[in-house]
Amino acid sequence: MARQDGIAGRRAAIALLDRVLSDGEALSQIAEVPDSPLTALAPADRATALRLAVTVLRHLDQADRALSPFLRKTPPATVLNALRLGTVELGVDRAAPHGVVNSIVSILRADPHLAGLAGMANAVLRRVSEGREGFAALPVQKMPQWLRQPLVHAWGRPAVAAMEAVQSQPAPLDLTAKPGMVPQIDGLEPLPTGSFRLASAGQVSALPGYAEGDWWVQDAAAALAMRLLDPQAGERVLDLCAAPGGKTLQAAAMGASVTALDISGPRLRRLQDNLARTGLSAGVVTADALHWTPPEPFAAILLDAPCSASGTLRRHPDLPFVKDGSDLPALADLQARLLDRALGFLAPGGRLVFCTCSVLPAEGEAQITAALARHPGLRVERPDLPGVDPDWISPEGGLRLRPDHWAERGGMDGFYIALLRLAD
Repeated sequence: MARQDGIAGRRAAIALLDRVLSDGEALSQIAEVPDSPLTALAPADRATALRLAVTVLRHLDQADRALSPFLRKTPPATVLNALRLGTVELGVDRAAPHGVVNSIVSILRADPHLAGLAGMANAVLRRVSEGREGFAALPVQKMPQWLRQPLVHAWGRPAVAAMEAVQSQPAPLDLTAKPGMVPQIDGLEPLPTGSFRLASAGQVSALPGYAEGDWWVQDAAAALAMRLLDPQAGERVLDLCAAPGGKTLQAAAMGASVTALDISGPRLRRLQDNLARTGLSAGVVTADALHWTPPEPFAAILLDAPCSASGTLRRHPDLPFVKDGSDLPALADLQARLLDRALGFLAPGGRLVFCTCSVLPAEGEAQITAALARHPGLRVERPDLPGVDPDWISPEGGLRLRPDHWAERGGMDGFYIALLRLAD
């Protein structure tokens, strides 16, 4: 629960909501720009602001349903976002009504353009607090139609409803450890696939083993891609679109000779920081994979292609509000071109893992089906891995991971992974 005196964190959370919902900016982008509402905040207030904004975005539909009976007309966007924040704190965080209401009213009164609506906000939030016991019974937030419709077509309404139920809850924290290491962290749960999970982590950098580089944060679904590639000690491996580097770290920890390539220099600096912290090594190349040529072929390649990121809504609930699906055709075309290009980097008999953090078949199953038609002699190898349910294997031979898998454990990211092998 946010501190009841956390005016700075709440004010910044409202500003973040304004920029996501009115300006279409992703939270990850806002955090990096000079005029970010987070820039001047103390670390505790920054953490509060981000947590509150994410929680509101995860429960926006429910907040609006709870507010609707008490609003005669829609207030200005900033005031509405302040009311949404207060409503979610009351209904989800179960925060003390007095502190929440007073903080929201104080924030509005401090703004000359909004001060005249502070009394209305006070009255509305007090009414909301009286009925907050019913908040949990409100329907969970649905995915936007551009995303929901193809998923219903692919897996049916019950499966999509199960995904939405998982996405309505905070995501646990998953860790990948160096081979043979078990992080000594209280409450750590070993997962069947080899990852580790914490239901609630707090400050990640303060956890045992972080500073020593014993482990790194990586969703359990994402960790399966490099495990399926299975790099061998000394093997030349290319990690395409590598930043921020979780898969590069995996391959390096397995003893492979890794080249990590990404088009983004700033994102690669994060990868280099992670390499330094973990004491692992990899060659780092800033380049566009569509125009880069390796000096010699690779035995194994992992291509984590740019995609809609639609599989990460449980961790990034802002995405439905900043995307509308209009970029999907261009993304699918880029994925196909990157896949064809990457196959040309392989030595005869080499293997390639194609993956996307997407729940859309157009960015997974359909890509592999089309690639097999374009490349005679290319084949898919069955993704038999420890902890993988055979029901997760899709008809063309890839691994379809959905947010509702392991729902009782907190779910996982939506991911598609396929292991391809070139003819000798």
